[in-house]
Amino acid sequence: MPRMFGTDGVRGLANRDLTAQLALDLGDAAVRVLGSDSARPEQPTGRRRALIGRDTRVSGDFLSNALAAGMSAGGFDVIDAGIIPTPGVAYLTSVLNVEMGAVISASHNPMPDNGIKFFARGGFKLPDSKEDEIEDVLGQDWGRPTGAGVGRVSHDSNTATNMYIDHLVATVAPIVDGTQTKPLKGLRVVADCANGATSVVAPEALRRAGADVVVINASPDGYNINKNAGSTHPEQLQAMVKASQADLGVAFDGDADRCLAVDEDGTLVNGDQIMGILARAKQREGKLNHDTLVVTVMSNLGLKLALKDMGITTVQTNVGDRYVLEEMLKGDYSLGGEQSGHVINREFATTGDGTLTALTLCKEVVDSGRSLKSLAADFPQLPQQLINVPNVDKMAAKTNKAVLAAVAREEELLGDTGRVLLRPSGTEPLVRVMAEAATQEQADAVTARLAQVVADELGL
Repeated sequence: MPRMFGTDGVRGLANRDLTAQLALDLGDAAVRVLGSDSARPEQPTGRRRALIGRDTRVSGDFLSNALAAGMSAGGFDVIDAGIIPTPGVAYLTSVLNVEMGAVISASHNPMPDNGIKFFARGGFKLPDSKEDEIEDVLGQDWGRPTGAGVGRVSHDSNTATNMYIDHLVATVAPIVDGTQTKPLKGLRVVADCANGATSVVAPEALRRAGADVVVINASPDGYNINKNAGSTHPEQLQAMVKASQADLGVAFDGDADRCLAVDEDGTLVNGDQIMGILARAKQREGKLNHDTLVVTVMSNLGLKLALKDMGITTVQTNVGDRYVLEEMLKGDYSLGGEQSGHVINREFATTGDGTLTALTLCKEVVDSGRSLKSLAADFPQLPQQLINVPNVDKMAAKTNKAVLAAVAREEELLGDTGRVLLRPSGTEPLVRVMAEAATQEQADAVTARLAQVVADELGL
């Protein structure tokens, strides 16, 4: 059987793959695993609590109710924080006395999809082993509590949201002598909220930090999340930045754990460039632990070469912000992320936080006295091409002699001026073939040749 938990929780078509029954069962199983005495030796007695948040999808209503029902039936008191970004749940899980947090969201996926992911005490995503434990006990009968042992469900969206906004603003605009500082004063920013979970949070946090904010796609109706909006569809943001003569724009996804940016000319600034800008800023402030940035195998070689010239090392992980965080914790690194815009700033967060990224990026524009276009130009991106090769034996890509020989040939041709990457899909029978090179034509040619070899050798 395939593993239920993917790289970012349980995800699928709401009410088909992800049903109310499954949400209830996941809540029931999660309290058994994360609420066991062995999981909380420092606090073996007393009532146990969980926090739930969700994005703006209409299916979040029935799924959050079902998840809360499973948890409360298992003896947990549940705080339903309503619509709040995923990193907001992670933050609140880290500062409130709760055993776990849970988010109902499918992030950047289309509206019909949804998902459920959990955070352990402290606000960290679960390791694979804990997810496996939850899956192992899913649907099993057990001695559920009765009477006073049954949990309650309370709803408090305003308090949760305000606590999170206060935390975000304090990261860049501390209160001095009782007065809120305004480090972003004079900066005009367009915020594309993707009609998602940060539709209230991001505009308010940016304004409280002093920015002049133009807001688009912040009118969620349950059906329009990510629809031609946000980080996966930045075209509207690019046009609005130019039309409003803004200094920059920021685009979030549905649950606001990622952020991409747009410079004053309407040009997209991707996650690699954002990480480069923030890594250099942290290095300047003496806050880039070990002068190292953690990236994934998908990060552009141009970022690594630029950082090397600045005395910053890069450490590489598999794709997925959870793997980035694991490496950050292991090596005591302070900054890491993905090309897609997940940026983990361990000084303030335990997971990728799009609104936090937007605030810190805006502050660096102000502090440096340079435009976002100028800052991003210091991290040029090598031309890149990606081809998905479907209907193949994806695992054989790592062992097939002809494929490995073809990869070696292309790597020899590219030398230090580029690279190639073959990555099996985590959910489909396909292999992603990616190449970076000095020119787009060369990148296109390399991926075309490799994709043909993969198709010929591994076709099902």
